[in-house]
Amino acid sequence: MFELRDRSQGVPASLGYRMPAEWEPHAATWLSWPRPDGISFPDAYELVMPAFAKMVDALSDSEPVCINVWDAAHQNEVSRQLSRCGARDGHVRFYRHPAYEPWCRDHGPIFVKRQQPPQCAVIDWGYNAWGGKYPPHDLDDAVPTRVAEALGLPVYEPGIVMEGGSVDVNGLGTLLTTRSCLLNPNRNPHLSEVQIEGYLRDYLGVSNVVWLGDGIEGDDTDGHVDDITRFVNETAVLTVVEEDPDDANYLPLKSNLDLLRGMRLEDGGAVNITQLPMPARIERDGLRLPASYANFYIANGVVLLPVFADVRDAEAIRVLSNAFPSRLVVPIDCTELIWGLGAFHCLTQQQPV
Repeated sequence: MFELRDRSQGVPASLGYRMPAEWEPHAATWLSWPRPDGISFPDAYELVMPAFAKMVDALSDSEPVCINVWDAAHQNEVSRQLSRCGARDGHVRFYRHPAYEPWCRDHGPIFVKRQQPPQCAVIDWGYNAWGGKYPPHDLDDAVPTRVAEALGLPVYEPGIVMEGGSVDVNGLGTLLTTRSCLLNPNRNPHLSEVQIEGYLRDYLGVSNVVWLGDGIEGDDTDGHVDDITRFVNETAVLTVVEEDPDDANYLPLKSNLDLLRGMRLEDGGAVNITQLPMPARIERDGLRLPASYANFYIANGVVLLPVFADVRDAEAIRVLSNAFPSRLVVPIDCTELIWGLGAFHCLTQQQPV
């Protein structure tokens, strides 16, 4: 039964909970479907629907897809778009959990798990639309607890702002994040680095927090780690690099690579690093868009990879295929989707088994 827990009952880590790695088995993938009148895809809703539909279709042989919608009319619109684009939908489940925008990685539930019942729980971090950039966001902020209620899971509220795209874990105790995001005063100005680490340890069950620096140009999240560096197994990461020294991303990504070379895992071991290219600069209306091959999503049977009609797409596909030999890498064109300033990892949230 759904139950809201507070710190007096113990923090999740003290109760045996941890955040699983993304490659661990999923019970489902969660999405929040955009609305035609939302702000994420101005004048481009119909243009991004094929990417959404291909994402849903690619997950059909992998796991159920749970889609948050506003109401019956919105559900019918989603079904219409899936049908129009030829996507399979027998694995789709709808939930009436309205959200203004589709970035479920950031406003959706973070699931943690343990061995004894209740095995899964939800962490409901506060959500303020990346530092109050895109009001209103009250409905988005309510999604995690509504999901927990629908699934009958306990929910824990840390009482601070945190987005799912700002952290990445290896499932054994190490967490990657960035100072540019988590230490930004538009999130939790009253908290120090040490205090934020304490929340990550208490609520996600990690023991080792590794800090990177800045994110990529055009990223309105203030530098989410899921656009730059991702764990692909317990001891290895993929990290994007920019080869053009005149590009604004060159120095920040070089600095992050240097930091990774000095990082240590929870057992003191070094991390294995594989470099991913960055796609060529994409602009629209004079704005640099945060296109990155690092924004892939690891599902049970597939890896969804954003591609950009770029000569570097083939290299990204090769690198991801080598990193995930037991999964099918599915490249999906995101040249329209990236206009919303995110791709597949930003749109998805995994629910562990």
